Amino acid sequence: MVRAFFYPESVAVVGASSNPQKIGYQILKNILDYGYRGKVFPVNIHEDEILGLHAYRRVSDIPVPVDLVVVAVPAAVVPEVLEDAGKKGVKAVAVISSGFKEVGRADLEERLVEIARKYGFRLLGPNIFGVAYTPNRLNATFGPRDVRPGKIALISQSGALGIALMGWTQTEEIGLSSIVSVGNKADVSDEDLLDFFATDDNTRVIVEYMEAVKDGRAFMDAARRNPKPIIVIKAGRSKRGAQAASSHTGSLAGSDLVYSGAFKQVGIIRAESVRDAFVMARALAELPEPAGDNIVIITNGGGIGVLATDAFEARGLDLYSGPDLVAFKKAMPDFGSFKNPVDITGMADPVMYMDALRIAQEHENMHAIALLYCETAVCDPEELAEGIIRTYNHKKPLVVGMVGGEKTERAIARLNEAGIPAYDSPEDAVRALHALYLWKEGKKKRQMSGSMRSS
Repeated sequence: MVRAFFYPESVAVVGASSNPQKIGYQILKNILDYGYRGKVFPVNIHEDEILGLHAYRRVSDIPVPVDLVVVAVPAAVVPEVLEDAGKKGVKAVAVISSGFKEVGRADLEERLVEIARKYGFRLLGPNIFGVAYTPNRLNATFGPRDVRPGKIALISQSGALGIALMGWTQTEEIGLSSIVSVGNKADVSDEDLLDFFATDDNTRVIVEYMEAVKDGRAFMDAARRNPKPIIVIKAGRSKRGAQAASSHTGSLAGSDLVYSGAFKQVGIIRAESVRDAFVMARALAELPEPAGDNIVIITNGGGIGVLATDAFEARGLDLYSGPDLVAFKKAMPDFGSFKNPVDITGMADPVMYMDALRIAQEHENMHAIALLYCETAVCDPEELAEGIIRTYNHKKPLVVGMVGGEKTERAIARLNEAGIPAYDSPEDAVRALHALYLWKEGKKKRQMSGSMRSS
């Protein structure tokens, strides 16, 4: 039944409105404008037509089956709406409305769950901004309309942060398969969503902003059986932060050390920040797993190479030092250095970069590549980006770090558009590559943890 949130054949918006200032208007308009191809029904007891669609007084008045109901009415009215929707036989209800457990009305929230159980539908929320699923062109949220399609599923317990992230991923040109606001998690839980995305062909990585879980054991079991990378941004590290998280959605945040230990046990990658999470997610969504630990840095600047070297060493990653590094002499001037970092010098042009990239791809002892670039007059960044796209064979992980001006920004965007993770700093490129190694180790821990539980 959770599938109905992502693949509904029909959607009803209760609280839909002709007033652009109302959340119900924004949700309905997003559904229509984003290109959802199913049937859409506005529900409002005071209006006959909304955004060119006939409006119904109740869900039960709609003459055809309804899969998903999005509710944006005052909290006191929500139980009545859910009763009506239940009698209609709906499969899923997303309650946008707030005013439940997060403000001390646990009784009202429990009533919603009772109704959902009574009629057999699943309940998302309450206290959420909605749900979006890009493969189905569904944006049933009151966040930004245009969500870039991609391979990353985003789950957020915070409404305001989730909406902000919708806009931020657009600016950063990060593609998403789905955005799910979970709010108070009265019914649909983290583990329900992890199970759905585990088998979703359109999702390769799961990112979650989390303040608390309701059932720690169930969450760990769901993570353990999930074959995909899970990145968690866990709020409430500090004592005051935990108190703030508790008051936000009415859930106890719990000990941060307990969460960290649990995450490590089941191979969950913990992000330090939102940016950190998506730096890693972009690489995990696009790149193959490294066959070994030997990393090669190719750079046209000594300084940027040193920064990357420091960052790799700080994360416990290995820079390759084998004798076949001498092969890079073919790709550099006489005064270049084939030691790792491989410095093809500031005189490097796109041809030298491509020669170096081919060498790294061909040698079996070189397992992962970090290609770094400082903008120079002799190497146009956009020309370089096109060369990388033509040359990269996608058999080994490749991350690109580029530092420069507007042309470099466009080159980064072009690489990301082509599925090659590119960043505006060497440190982010290192963090992205590190994520692949964290996930490689995390898979082993997840498999070991699963074997121990089954024995």
